[in-house]
Amino acid sequence: MKIYEELVARGLIAQVTNEEEIRELVNNGKATFYIGFDPTADSLHVGHFMALCLMKRLQMAGNKPIVLIGGGTAMIGDPSGRTDMRSMMTKETIQHNCDCFKKQMERFIEFGEGKAMMVNNADWLLDLNYIDVLREVGACFSVNNMLRAECYKQRMEKGLSFLEFNYMIMQSYDFYYMYQKLGCNMQFGGNDQWSNMLGGTELIRRKLGKDAHAMTITLLLNSEGKKMGKTARGAVWLDPEKTTPFEFFQYWRNVDDADVMKCIRMLTFIPIEEIDEIEKWEDNRINEKKELLAYELTALVHGEEEAIKARDAARSLFSGGGDDSNMPTTELSASDVGDGVGILDLLMMCGLTPSKGEARRLVQQGGVALDGEKVAAADFVVSADVLKNGVKIKKGKKVFHKAIIK
Repeated sequence: MKIYEELVARGLIAQVTNEEEIRELVNNGKATFYIGFDPTADSLHVGHFMALCLMKRLQMAGNKPIVLIGGGTAMIGDPSGRTDMRSMMTKETIQHNCDCFKKQMERFIEFGEGKAMMVNNADWLLDLNYIDVLREVGACFSVNNMLRAECYKQRMEKGLSFLEFNYMIMQSYDFYYMYQKLGCNMQFGGNDQWSNMLGGTELIRRKLGKDAHAMTITLLLNSEGKKMGKTARGAVWLDPEKTTPFEFFQYWRNVDDADVMKCIRMLTFIPIEEIDEIEKWEDNRINEKKELLAYELTALVHGEEEAIKARDAARSLFSGGGDDSNMPTTELSASDVGDGVGILDLLMMCGLTPSKGEARRLVQQGGVALDGEKVAAADFVVSADVLKNGVKIKKGKKVFHKAIIK
């Protein structure tokens, strides 16, 4: 199976501007394509995961990836999928985040001469002359068409700043610039980016003629992939300092039953033929499928050694074993605890609940256990002596955490 057909079989392709030409370029390793990442944090999260896996697949098939870091567009902020304006970041923060991104991406993509390249749109966007942009680029965009784009429509009621309104123009200019300077002939992005991506394709044709070939593809699940990055405890990061390999493993181990096969198809590198066989497994093997998904993705991000540790720790915990060496742990200071700490405060200290109100409801619903014993009352106090030896907290059926005084 050729790579384009594999992407379709895995459910990754949602829309394309010219399927025949795109298939030809991709299957013959002639695509020089880009995917953009705005550096809004100092770590990638699982919402970026599909894009990284896609770049890896296409590079393995002989195509050339361009990682576009949005150091310039991050100065504006993408309004897509947001109900409010992003916080303004300093240039120093943006650069730090860009540096962190590259380190994490190197686990997926091979950079170097003739291989993948990483570019930062700050290198060309920040030097643009405002009047020149208005005359040369702004004239190619219809305000009426822009306002019909989903990324803008959902913000119109609450207010869309003129700053954010320019995001589509800047993203379109990125493709135009890289098409001319880097030979980039294709762009990939999420279905929430379709309007912005079409803007880039149209700009190239308007400026360089109708015969200019610029291809646009969207991924089926990228906007859904962004939702994947969110849990009750916040984002699931690829940085092991922010989300441990065990937590990462458990995140995928706990996906909804209905999403397991979809994630295996889209995100793992298991051959399609094997996935077709896995899909035939009996329903009572659902946990086996989940463990397979969690292991494959943890190995991809953190390496096989960490994936094995996380899998073994999870098996031990769920079978009632005592191995907590890889369990997420919060280290408390004696001054924080005193003679003891209330269970509601402890849950918040460990990041297991965002508020005392939610912690109280969790306890009252019987959703908290300490060292295997259910906590019966919201005023329960965990003594300092217990915490010095470490206590295992179980939240619900699937979340484990350890608290210890250090």
